[in-house]
Amino acid sequence: MTELNNIISTLSIENQQKFVSYLEKNNKRKDTKNVQLFNLLLKGDLNSNTICTKLYGNNKKNAYHALRKRLYESLVNFTANKSLQEENSVDMQIIKYILASKSFLQQKQFKVAYKILDKAEKLATEHDLFPFLNEIYHTKIEYAYTYPSIDINSLTLKFKSNQKNIQLEDELNIVYSKMRQTLNNISYKGEVLDFQTILSNTLKEHQINLNDSMSFKSLFQLVTISSISAFVTKDYLKIEPFLINTYKSIIVSKNIEKQQYYHIQILYAIANALFRNKKFTESLHYLGLMIQQMNSKKKKYFNTFKLKYHLLIALNLNYSNNQDKAIQILEPFISNKHQDIETLLDIKLSLIVFYFQKNDLKKAYSLISKFYHTDHWYTEKAGKEWTIKKNLIEILLHIELHNVNLIESKLLSFKRNYYPYLKSINQQRVITYISFIDMYYKNPESVTTNTFKNKVENAFNWLETYKEDIFVISFYSYLKAKMSNKNLFETTILLIKQAQLEITNT
Repeated sequence: MTELNNIISTLSIENQQKFVSYLEKNNKRKDTKNVQLFNLLLKGDLNSNTICTKLYGNNKKNAYHALRKRLYESLVNFTANKSLQEENSVDMQIIKYILASKSFLQQKQFKVAYKILDKAEKLATEHDLFPFLNEIYHTKIEYAYTYPSIDINSLTLKFKSNQKNIQLEDELNIVYSKMRQTLNNISYKGEVLDFQTILSNTLKEHQINLNDSMSFKSLFQLVTISSISAFVTKDYLKIEPFLINTYKSIIVSKNIEKQQYYHIQILYAIANALFRNKKFTESLHYLGLMIQQMNSKKKKYFNTFKLKYHLLIALNLNYSNNQDKAIQILEPFISNKHQDIETLLDIKLSLIVFYFQKNDLKKAYSLISKFYHTDHWYTEKAGKEWTIKKNLIEILLHIELHNVNLIESKLLSFKRNYYPYLKSINQQRVITYISFIDMYYKNPESVTTNTFKNKVENAFNWLETYKEDIFVISFYSYLKAKMSNKNLFETTILLIKQAQLEITNT
């Protein structure tokens, strides 16, 4: 997808209509083709040559590219204007108050000026706009000598307290950026890093206390950092209380209507953690809150989050033994284009797993065969872990389809490409798992013997089932089903229910 297509994919139906009106209003000539190009790009299934022919009747490449460039610039301007109108109304009001107050101060209308500054302070405080508060307090202190009723000591305390908030927000923003970069190195570049130690040291370096009071955005960043930690360590149980308690503090003390984008992000993080902890009912509850926010304010952020929302809904349903409904939710996204390529790949891989668990092998193979890019490309787009999962699922699928010519080469390729990395991150369990898959592939009858079962039980360093990652359980279920000669999906659901029972009893 080009940048132009990426921007178009984020527009809601309402904003698509508004943009067309914006173009028509600004078009000075009747033969301008920008509206026509926009409507053709909305279809999403036409290549450049086809669109060029539809617009000009022949191969006018230069005119077509110039038109695309003008449409891109119009989209940027439209988005910027819309953001100014919708997002920054409070910010603009505060700026107006500050400018007006300074004008009145210069005219020696001190009482009027301070009343306006009081309004600005109240508005900025309600929305945690610390930089604006800094300017307001600075101005109030600067002219305090002109207004005898001002308590300079109280004002100074407010000013210093606000400066601490600004510093905390800035420091946390740096930590957030560093942690995202660390995750990128771990997941997308395959580097071996001690994430927990890095996080702890970085927080200490920036003197950040996780219990400090901060803005909605900063709290979102903390939630994200915690979620990254859980992603790396696979310990979502540890962060669950923090996520939920943080959210509860937000809805009590913060203006969630103002910072809706971060509100949706936090709801998703909580719902995802609850899903990974096999708490499907609770996860669906927070997804219900998430879709409420996505549908509010004329669905402003619906397109941004729709893939993540539907994927997590489907995962919860699948592992709640509602597999057909889960598949029904994800299938419409197979042919979709969206700027969130990583989630789109997650959707496709999840759907392949659902098909596989249902024993609908033809559909699973049909979908996985459309992954025509290299592993390097998928690692860049979705991360190392995703690419490893994709390869594991592909090996299992070839075994089930008896694609003898492919199984051996896929196994050898996996060992060559991923064993060194898996060893370096202490994921010996994946290597052990592949060894048992190899044994099963070469001697299927041996899998039901006590010897094989004992080897499996003794070979893995198992956690309690309730602590075990849900996707690890899914892969283990394949071996478990083969050893017990039972249905794969039923075996998976049985292990999930066992984990849920353990959680209840802990």
